[in-house]
Amino acid sequence: MARGPRYRVKFRRRREGKTNYRKRKGMILSRFPRLVVRVTNKHTIVQLVKARVEGDRTLVSAHSNSLRLFGWRGCCANTPAVYLTTLLACLKAKRKGIREAILDIGLSSPTPGAKVFASLKAATDAGINVPHNGKILPPDDRISGEHIARYAQLIASDAEVYRRRFSRHLEHGLRPEDLPRHFMEVRERILEDVGGASA
Repeated sequence: MARGPRYRVKFRRRREGKTNYRKRKGMILSRFPRLVVRVTNKHTIVQLVKARVEGDRTLVSAHSNSLRLFGWRGCCANTPAVYLTTLLACLKAKRKGIREAILDIGLSSPTPGAKVFASLKAATDAGINVPHNGKILPPDDRISGEHIARYAQLIASDAEVYRRRFSRHLEHGLRPEDLPRHFMEVRERILEDVGGASA
């Protein structure tokens, strides 16, 4: 550990690798709500958060488990789930009068086409303006899960590998080859049930 009279211990959350305070400061100074997207091994959490002196205030939130209410039977941490969870959160935000936000992906690597950037497409589709470069968005076939369906068809001949790779889909009664169609059905349901109320 460094020593000396000029050495300053970093903030705890920076030491723990949880917060990049330089990025956070820039987002707070923008004065827009932050569209916070976090993807774990099994779930997706999306929140619209406003910074306050006394602490961050969550304006709207959506968890990928909420997609089950709309009939979602797929995995809750893949690209389609990130899109749908963000769509749900942003439609709720629009009902509360929120029209603009900035994306907060935390310490995730900002790789173009990464699943965390499916949230940008969802926010735009929901009518929330989030500044971004269109080049970082995943292509439409990835957002709908076409790549997952193609991979499932590729390994379908090996039943053991197929069952192991797609256990989360299969335990909810969804064949991964049907994911793109199922994605569109759930998307339409969310737009009708939540988007219709915000129109």
